[in-house]
Amino acid sequence: MVSVERNKNIKVITGNEACAEGALVAGLRFFAGYPITPSSEIAEILSMELPKVGGKFIQMEDEISSMGAIIGASLAGLKSMTATSGPGFSLKQENIGYASMAEVPCVVVNVMRGGPSTGLPTLPSQSDVMQARWGSHGDHPMIALVPNGVRETFDLTIRAFNLSERFRTPVILLLDEIIAHVNEKVELPDPAEIEIWNRLRPVDPPESYLPYKFTESDVPPMASFGEGYRFHVTGLVHNETGFPTNKQPEITKFLTRLNRKIERYTDEIIQTYCDYDEDAEIGVFAYGSTSRSARRAVQLAREKGIRIKFLRPTVIWPFPQKQVEDLARSVRKIIVPEMNLGQMAHEVEWAARGNSDIIRLNRIDGEPINPLEILNLITEMVS
Repeated sequence: MVSVERNKNIKVITGNEACAEGALVAGLRFFAGYPITPSSEIAEILSMELPKVGGKFIQMEDEISSMGAIIGASLAGLKSMTATSGPGFSLKQENIGYASMAEVPCVVVNVMRGGPSTGLPTLPSQSDVMQARWGSHGDHPMIALVPNGVRETFDLTIRAFNLSERFRTPVILLLDEIIAHVNEKVELPDPAEIEIWNRLRPVDPPESYLPYKFTESDVPPMASFGEGYRFHVTGLVHNETGFPTNKQPEITKFLTRLNRKIERYTDEIIQTYCDYDEDAEIGVFAYGSTSRSARRAVQLAREKGIRIKFLRPTVIWPFPQKQVEDLARSVRKIIVPEMNLGQMAHEVEWAARGNSDIIRLNRIDGEPINPLEILNLITEMVS
């Protein structure tokens, strides 16, 4: 009998499984959450796997407390994450704003389903993309990633942790029900070969440490509670010491830095995939699971001799404004298919600056957009 060596890095897994595995590779050591379809498998897996690596799992009484728990764990020095879906994501918004204000790194996974309210618990949607950016009140920065497959979910989960740790900010990972539950064969990289970022640690002694110190990078070093550093954490606007302030120069200085620490690095954060035909007059902008249908529609259109430009972001916040504007300057029309009533299409239209027409293709009945729906619209526009 011939012995066949199995490649342990090749697996057939779902997006939710890939998310949990990616989080562990990234260094996740604390998870708090509450069961909710279609994200529950992430919590189920981590409840078994986290203790094996010395991590902590806790099922909280609701989504509000879950978000609060991961903030506390992060302040104590642990990489932390929670996972939820639409109604739970709504409940987390106040504490997401708190994490932004207090500059606490953490990852929030939102597996999108139909809404509003309890909506369509077992069916896919892409109707939380605006909430991911603007769900919490006030001027605050936000990073949101959108995978379109199982392997990419693994990769972007790790990237979510890296960005969160680097910039001291909450990061949103937006899956949808299709990506969460589709099974795909993937080859995962060796964890030893994956770049992992950790938060910048203070070099100042505890007596001179400033938790919100203004630095050249705009990202202050972060100490952990329990290590001899005592500092104040608040949701109020604060100065470098962490204590609240009503002094106008300090208010402006802090809030400007809070937003600038993301804005100045947008070129490094934004990530898009482009597949462009020369002299194409039609463009397609798609993200998440809908981009899979769009990619197939583009292939079918090319078989008909139609030239297409296809742009897919894996980061939707910050929005890839320059990439969309460049696309709009090179085509007459841009099709934006999405499982909502046009949330991203509005952003694409703004970024296009009138250089091309934006054509919306929307579906809100819980069914995915079929490649033929996109192909028919492409064919109609060139005929």
